[in-house]
Amino acid sequence: QVQLVESGGGLVQAGDSLRLSCAASGRTFSSYYMGWFRQAPGKEREFVATISWGGGIRRYGDSVKGRFTIARDNAKNTVYLQMNSLKLEDTAVYYCAAKSGSTSVSAGEYIAWGQGTQVTVSS
Repeated sequence: QVQLVESGGGLVQAGDSLRLSCAASGRTFSSYYMGWFRQAPGKEREFVATISWGGGIRRYGDSVKGRFTIARDNAKNTVYLQMNSLKLEDTAVYYCAAKSGSTSVSAGEYIAWGQGTQVTVSS
């Protein structure tokens, strides 16, 4: 099973940009559909973005559409989340996740998760 490690989180100001990375172990990374989710304190885990194994299909949550971009580099076993125009409400722990079969916005369908990386947006 694939193992995932996120990085790139930090403290930024509103309006800034940040890029998260998720490095995957295993030779079958390119066969996985990847997703990003986030969870703020006291809230449920929220879908952010997902990308197909080849990168041709990308889906975004309504709250990040137009500001965030998901991408992947299968040669580097890495998926990225470029976050622009960050808002206070983007503050959360961000998780990457992997699944097989198809893209999905449902966290319950993902079979592997990273440990998360904290993103804090200040005013």
